Amino acid sequence: MIVSTKKLFEHAYGKYAIGAYNINNLEQTMGLFKGNVESKAPFIVQLSKGARSYTHKKMLEALMKTADEIFPEAVFAVHLDHGDAETCIDCIKSGVYSSVMIDASHESLEKNIEITHSVVAAAWDKGIAVEAELGILAGIEEHVKSEKDVYTNPEEAEYFVKQTACNSLACSIGTAHGASKPKVQNLRYDIIADIQKRLPGFPIVMHGSSSVPKSEVDRINAAGGKLDDTHGVDASQFLQAAKLGVTKINIDTDGRLVWCRVHREFFRDKPEKFDLRDPGKVFIPEYAKFIAEKNVLLGSAGQLDSVREFVSK
Repeated sequence: MIVSTKKLFEHAYGKYAIGAYNINNLEQTMGLFKGNVESKAPFIVQLSKGARSYTHKKMLEALMKTADEIFPEAVFAVHLDHGDAETCIDCIKSGVYSSVMIDASHESLEKNIEITHSVVAAAWDKGIAVEAELGILAGIEEHVKSEKDVYTNPEEAEYFVKQTACNSLACSIGTAHGASKPKVQNLRYDIIADIQKRLPGFPIVMHGSSSVPKSEVDRINAAGGKLDDTHGVDASQFLQAAKLGVTKINIDTDGRLVWCRVHREFFRDKPEKFDLRDPGKVFIPEYAKFIAEKNVLLGSAGQLDSVREFVSK
């Protein structure tokens, strides 16, 4: 069941966070849905601008429609991650997305408001939720790059939300994009709490929230990889952030690490193999396991029946 992030956030607010997972292909799609169904968790499928152009945007959209048929028990939103205005409008028109993100955080405050408001206006009639961003995360994720954090100003966040009427706001609160994060990620709970105080009940989004497990990095490097020393978000911080209004937590890099680890180890241990389906059969359950474990840490595991009843009202 494809639903709006607005309904998911209403159910989760102050209690747990919804996992938002980026995918790019069939194997990730199957593992993602299996992991969420097995852990009985609602979730958000994130399709980035890069993922849409990797093969073809209609291929991913077809995967979402098909997965909805294969897994009728799943409750999820289909979300555009880090879109520009043109991509947001295209996704709004597609009839598949229930949520889009307009990222104009690199612009001035007033220009960001102008661009975001234009997307909100286009999404309004379609009943599609809009996520915006204020502040800048360090690190690299596809076309999004920054060498340093620009933390979200809570006073500006309050003004921004009231001016744009966006449905959720991605904030810079101490996390970073990518695998080679520049430092240990410690959340700025003071910023989160201030935003919640100014915008009670309003959903906050946390980007760059992969944990980048050292065990995954070590296994990748042992199988021929050359990943640098890395840092991530301590997943034990998720629930504390959720209680302060963080209702959506984005996880992309960790999933890529699982993919890389499975494929490197598979072909190292089975050099005679060449069929792409063979490592795929290993990856799907491994990714499903990873998703289910993340959902426990997010607090979303076991919420599926309650969410389904809530969104069906």
